[in-house]
Amino acid sequence: MNRRDFIQKTSLAATVTGILPKVQAPTQKPASRVRLGFIGVGLRGQSHLQQALYRKDVDVTAICDIDPSAVNTARKMITQAGKKEPAVYAKGPEDFANMVKRDDLDGVIIATPWEWHVPMTIATMKAGKYAAVEVSATVTLQESWDLVDTFEQTGSHCMILENVCYRRDVMAIMNMVRQGIFGEMLYAHCGYQHDLRGIKLNNGKSNALGVEFGEKGYSEAKWRTQHSVDRNGDIYPTHGLGPVAHWLDINRGNRMMYLTSMSTKSRGLHKYIVDHGGQNHPNAKVKFALGDIVTTNIQCHNGENIVLVHDTNSPRPYSLGFRAQGTEGIWMNDGHTIYLEGISPKEHIAEPDAAYLAKYDHPLWKKYEKEAENAGHGGIDYFIFRGFVEAIKNKVAPPIDVYDAAAWSAVSPLSELSISRGSSPVEIPDFTRGKWRSNKRIFGLNDEY
Repeated sequence: MNRRDFIQKTSLAATVTGILPKVQAPTQKPASRVRLGFIGVGLRGQSHLQQALYRKDVDVTAICDIDPSAVNTARKMITQAGKKEPAVYAKGPEDFANMVKRDDLDGVIIATPWEWHVPMTIATMKAGKYAAVEVSATVTLQESWDLVDTFEQTGSHCMILENVCYRRDVMAIMNMVRQGIFGEMLYAHCGYQHDLRGIKLNNGKSNALGVEFGEKGYSEAKWRTQHSVDRNGDIYPTHGLGPVAHWLDINRGNRMMYLTSMSTKSRGLHKYIVDHGGQNHPNAKVKFALGDIVTTNIQCHNGENIVLVHDTNSPRPYSLGFRAQGTEGIWMNDGHTIYLEGISPKEHIAEPDAAYLAKYDHPLWKKYEKEAENAGHGGIDYFIFRGFVEAIKNKVAPPIDVYDAAAWSAVSPLSELSISRGSSPVEIPDFTRGKWRSNKRIFGLNDEY
């Protein structure tokens, strides 16, 4: 039997026998409704809030933010959707601690600046609620351990809201990887390649650096730009790393062992300031630590390599640079091509990937495509929000758990450490404390979670 016949027959057999087993059997009858609170109702928080308002099984009980305009917008969204007005917590940056103690909350969505993620997540978990935290979940290595320790002490679940894990193409590729279409996996490439100069260097009203040019309306510049001033490393790793981790079963039969990182010189943000504001602009004196392109190489226990690229200070088209490569073929997102030995029609010649992505479309997308039409980022926001809600309803671990949050986010400070040491190898801790050897897959096993 040649490989083409083998793939065709095994794909059919997989469909007939149901290769996608259920995740976890709920311990009791699922809850009919979920009560949520929101910490941070700015642009990203409002996106999650909109998903809550679309659902008939979710009640928004409380919201928390220090920005009065964000609070007012969120309140209007809720009341205009015909929902009961929520309790508001806006008495300073620590008021979230009061909100999470409410008895009428099952889970909390956290969409705030990065340095607040862990304090807010830990407070939520200690209050006995499910926590969903935006990316990256942590900033420091200790914070990753703090999340894991809090979960293991309290039993309260934490989910990192890495929506790219639900991107339709990467889920189809995950299907192919798990069915052995690429043979044995060898290599994955990914990253965050996104021109953020206009966001980091926003108008003076919303940027701590006081820049008076750039794209307006991004309050994110109040805090995000400072990370480019202070840090040199892959400061935003999870959009690329999350999907790749699922392809390679990281924390579930495999793990990341160590990494090395290097960065280019820092030129892009300074040049943007000078080009738009002149040599005498006050921010022309700002020294940016972040190299324009940061490249991180990760060695996995089972022998695969991951290359992760962070590139946000240069003029470029958006790309997460996904690539999956095994002993029998390769898929590359840039260019939308695929090559499978013994299957692709021309030897050594890539072909368009569209037919394969359709053939191996994930069951979640097949089932919920219509519901995802109104969700942000091409529909993936629907799936990440749904995964959190369904975990709460069924009282099970979320499909992307605290160990994922800790490990993926830890790549950021570890890459900084490697660069500071002349690109020397840095060990990646085993946040599962050995459980990765026996942990079973959770993410994307069926059309339910």
